[in-house]
Amino acid sequence: MPIRPEEIVAILKQEIESFSTEHETVEAGQVLQVGDGIARIHGLPKAMVGDLLEFPNGLKGFVLNLEEDNVGCIILGPDDGIHEGDLVKDTKTIVSVPVGETLLGRVVDAIGQPLDGKGPIVPRDRLPLERPAPNVVQRQSVSEPLQTGIQAIDALIPIGRGQRELIIGDRQTGKTTIAIDTILNQKDTGVICVYVAIGQKTSTVAQIADQLERAGAMKYTVIVAANAADPAPMQFLAPYAGCTIGEWFRDQGGHVLCIYDDLSKHAAAYRQISLLLRRPPGREAYPSDIFYLHARLLERAAKLSPALKGGSLTALPIIETQAGDFSAYIPTNVISITDGQIILDAALFNSGVRPAINAGLSVSRVGGNAQIKAMKKVAGPLRLELAQYRELAAFAQFSKDLDKATQAQLARGERLVELLKQPPRQPMDVADQIITIFAATQGFLDPLPLRDVAPFKEGVCRFIAERHPEILYRLRKEGILDDALMDSLKKAIREFLDEVFRRPASPAAAAPHGADTAATAAAGRDAATPRAQPA
Repeated sequence: MPIRPEEIVAILKQEIESFSTEHETVEAGQVLQVGDGIARIHGLPKAMVGDLLEFPNGLKGFVLNLEEDNVGCIILGPDDGIHEGDLVKDTKTIVSVPVGETLLGRVVDAIGQPLDGKGPIVPRDRLPLERPAPNVVQRQSVSEPLQTGIQAIDALIPIGRGQRELIIGDRQTGKTTIAIDTILNQKDTGVICVYVAIGQKTSTVAQIADQLERAGAMKYTVIVAANAADPAPMQFLAPYAGCTIGEWFRDQGGHVLCIYDDLSKHAAAYRQISLLLRRPPGREAYPSDIFYLHARLLERAAKLSPALKGGSLTALPIIETQAGDFSAYIPTNVISITDGQIILDAALFNSGVRPAINAGLSVSRVGGNAQIKAMKKVAGPLRLELAQYRELAAFAQFSKDLDKATQAQLARGERLVELLKQPPRQPMDVADQIITIFAATQGFLDPLPLRDVAPFKEGVCRFIAERHPEILYRLRKEGILDDALMDSLKKAIREFLDEVFRRPASPAAAAPHGADTAATAAAGRDAATPRAQPA
């Protein structure tokens, strides 16, 4: 092949133009000690907390401790390939995570690396993990409901967009089930969901991803996983990564739900890191800034003002208690930061009340502001009836001779508790919730035995959808329960009872039927539960 002089000249000109005598100076240090996900480095006098360091094998580190003669660094990955004496480079950048629509449907780790085997992620942008929370001027009050599809929560402990509602309870009481059901209920609502798994088993995270995939929920969900086998630094960073991913959608004017499952393991991972860095321990060996750890995370949940596109980020942190001890250090800290708590009771769970929500102790500090008007109207009597039932049930333990009014109140309370039971993965539409609660508080359930409450709950919603769709349309469209709609609803419920149960549909006519079941209620027995046969 002949040599072409013009090509050689062009290449030489290009090289001469790109030639530079400038040298890049890099600040580097030397590893003094490494182990347990922590490295101590000497020779980085200008390093700042949050700086990203790079080790010779390509691993990154995160500066967390500044001491007189060295810096403490947490390693973002396995520390097997790092040795004493290795040179460490300060990248002069901070830890960031990829954001954008390309993360939807993906499972990533705490620094945005894919874990699902679906190929690399091409992000829209990268944002730092630690970002300041919106200030008072940038926020607006929480006034828009975020429906969970769980009747007991939407009626008694409503959650609004931009709220921080704590889910707290012992292990195996249904905390994660509530979170997953809430994600499933956001289908076709435009709410983006971010599920952060902290210290969970890898098999558990895979099972959750599979459930969401089969339900069609992964298309609007991002899973950030820092599994139990991952180093403590990755578990420490995971919730901040999930929050940053959600904030990008919020800043575009969208609505985001962030679930942190759970912050007890997050606090334990931070305690491990702090003790390895030789920070002084405090109560329960946690460092003194453990409150700030969760406060700076949960304060980032907000409903932004219209000037900032009005997006919202709702946080559902989860805390695991030990033997129902809500006065422990981490539970009390997070309770004081959040806008209410959903308390799950192990005794209720074991007795078959699921979701095992303790309605007496649970609270939402947003309250009726996060409910539509129709739900607020029916939830008030429900809350009052349940409170009276709890009080009478405690009193009835000491007396068997109860008057008829007390027996009727106890019987209705039993049916309300039965009504609020809900199987997992079956979220309810808000209009169906209003219809069933209205029927219960108006006394339509009083003549029914307990075993018929669940069939009634399912059947009446289907009956009204088929025979009286205008009622559902008005509830969904207007969200108001006026006198005319209440009359139509009562008529439809009576029609359903006459056709399906062949029982008196009027609450007044139902009094004799409710009285004979009330006697068993006073004795604390379930009228619908058959007695165990002797062996």
